[in-house]
Amino acid sequence: MAKQDRAIRTRQTILDAAAQVFEKQGYQAATITEILKVAGVTKGALYFHFQSKEELALGVFDAQEPPQAVPEQPLRLQELIDMGMLFCHRLRTNVVARAGVRLSMDQQAHGLDRRGPFRRWHETLLKLLNQAKENGELLPHVVTTDSADLYVGTFAGIQVVSQTVSDYQDLEHRYALLQKHILPAIAVPSVLAALDLSEERGARLAAELAPTGKD
Repeated sequence: MAKQDRAIRTRQTILDAAAQVFEKQGYQAATITEILKVAGVTKGALYFHFQSKEELALGVFDAQEPPQAVPEQPLRLQELIDMGMLFCHRLRTNVVARAGVRLSMDQQAHGLDRRGPFRRWHETLLKLLNQAKENGELLPHVVTTDSADLYVGTFAGIQVVSQTVSDYQDLEHRYALLQKHILPAIAVPSVLAALDLSEERGARLAAELAPTGKD
């Protein structure tokens, strides 16, 4: 078990180092040599976990996945909101998440398949929107695939703007504004009035989900 724990820690150390390099330099300019230097591990240790720079980038992409541990809520639209709020908080506090976004937006990342994160966000949001429709939370005219597409595109856009303007420090504010503009077009009024769009919600959820160290 101790050996397995060391392997897990080494893998995470390598991913953290790769994230730092990818975030600063982008995919094309990043090198295995620089990642090794930052990680402080041997080449053999790195290649045991990752066979190439592309595999490292795909590992970093995993941090951009929709949060899987969002607490279940009576309203599926609240879960959709919470997923984004939690990810906003992650971007402000986690270098691997920031690097994942940098890579997925990197137009110079030739040879790297950047579609995965966008597709998985779309699938997750579409599932929640379909459940919301079944629950009667959405207005009759709403086409859930279109709404999922809109959410993915606009959320990606505000991430870019927030990173450029404030290094993600205003991302929760921008995300709340985004929801305040989209939700009235898709949610029934009674549901809309019950949703929590507070900008501190992501931090509260992160604290709630943080490991306590207790059995």
